[in-house]
Amino acid sequence: MTRIAVDPARPLGTLDRNVFGGFVEHLGRCVYGGLYDEGSALSDAQGFRKDVLGLLRELRLGVLRWPGGNFVSNYHWADGIGPKDARPRRPDLAWGGEESNRFGTDEFLAYCAELGTDPYICLNMGTGTLEEALAWVEYCNGAGDTAWAGRRGDNGHAAPYGVRYWGLGNEMYGDWQVGALSAEEYVRTATRWARAIKMLDPNAVLVSCGLTGWSDWDRVVIDGMASLVELHSVHIYTGSDDYWTNVLQPHQAERAIRGARALIERAAYIQKIATPPRIAYDEWNVWFRNHDDGALEERYTFADALAVGTYLNIFVRNCDWVRMANLAQMVNAIAPIVTTPETAVLQPIYYPFLLHARAALDVAVDAYVVGPVVDPLPGDHRSRWPHRVADLGPFNLVDAAATADADRDRLALTLVNRDPDHEETVEIVLRDLAFDGAVAIATVTAEEAGQARDLPDVEGVRLQEGAETPRGGTCVLTLPPKSFTLVEARTTATR
Repeated sequence: MTRIAVDPARPLGTLDRNVFGGFVEHLGRCVYGGLYDEGSALSDAQGFRKDVLGLLRELRLGVLRWPGGNFVSNYHWADGIGPKDARPRRPDLAWGGEESNRFGTDEFLAYCAELGTDPYICLNMGTGTLEEALAWVEYCNGAGDTAWAGRRGDNGHAAPYGVRYWGLGNEMYGDWQVGALSAEEYVRTATRWARAIKMLDPNAVLVSCGLTGWSDWDRVVIDGMASLVELHSVHIYTGSDDYWTNVLQPHQAERAIRGARALIERAAYIQKIATPPRIAYDEWNVWFRNHDDGALEERYTFADALAVGTYLNIFVRNCDWVRMANLAQMVNAIAPIVTTPETAVLQPIYYPFLLHARAALDVAVDAYVVGPVVDPLPGDHRSRWPHRVADLGPFNLVDAAATADADRDRLALTLVNRDPDHEETVEIVLRDLAFDGAVAIATVTAEEAGQARDLPDVEGVRLQEGAETPRGGTCVLTLPPKSFTLVEARTTATR
């Protein structure tokens, strides 16, 4: 049995909806043939696939990052504005092929408006210039009678877009990145860019380019940029063909958060920074399968969905420091949604994101788990666990996160039972509160054998919804093997 003691009087932090963020890059069929498909009977007048738009709306994304990713380091944004038939085609140095530029800044911002999500634009620090970056900010946010603001009006949007989030380059540490820099070079360049952008738009929220959170690159960048930015990014993907490695590797994110937090706190103390930056985990997902075609059309299993549910639990538990997280990506390329010319279908990783985003409340609160553990270190099993997992254990068999509303009269728990073969009994105990009525339960498990699918190579899931009747401050549930469960409850004070 697993016992989870939930104490809404012990807040972990205010939950920013931006932790339920997305990312779309000009990669494979993510944009063209994914969210944007001109001429399709399934698209609206703007070229947006209506089925995809509806599925993304269900996720209630707080923020959407664009246009990359690696793509951005050779992307010149002015190629993607104005009459579409007059826009130039350019080589895509990041992923190969050609970029038509038919989906550009105005289309992306219109898409964000359709979704009701905040846009997050990553700037080209590879082949781009500071002048070009400032022009992009002016085009999006300029309110005066200036040239780029005027161009925006000429293109049909007189009012400023008000883009808040701006990334200072993408993965500039990597030799796969066009225009890669050393950490010291990056700081020199990003310092100039940050200061100039703040002069043009003091409300801009800037994101410095991080690596793993604990690397020497992060240390140099945080020391140099902590006083100039609001967020520092982290990118780590995980995944493995080994079941236990796959479902436990997301705990790498906890190491990343701890490492970045320590470096930020160190810089803030030494430099006397009153409001140090927080963390944007702005690329994350399960991604380990090889695809030679460059389209990265991953086919996910339910084990991958458990990993995604665990990532989101980690971001919730660490929301005092993680203010943004972006699932990479949203359509076709390593994505929860897959399209064909006729339909759009959901992969297993969609469902934990959906339930998390649907139910998350204002404040993350303490949920202390006591029960069976998975320990990769003892005995002969040590050798089969990669070091990126082994030294983070032991792990609770059931991973949990909890949120409550501001008045502490509503509660939501997200539970991942990682045992692939056995159900687990869970006793949820409230501190100084009682359950007020029945508890709503939604559980996702792998599809049953023989279940019909829209696409033969896309695995389905089984979603079951029901209720449990608790006794006072205790609720007992049975979690199926290999499952993700959402628990929603109303609570009342006991004293």
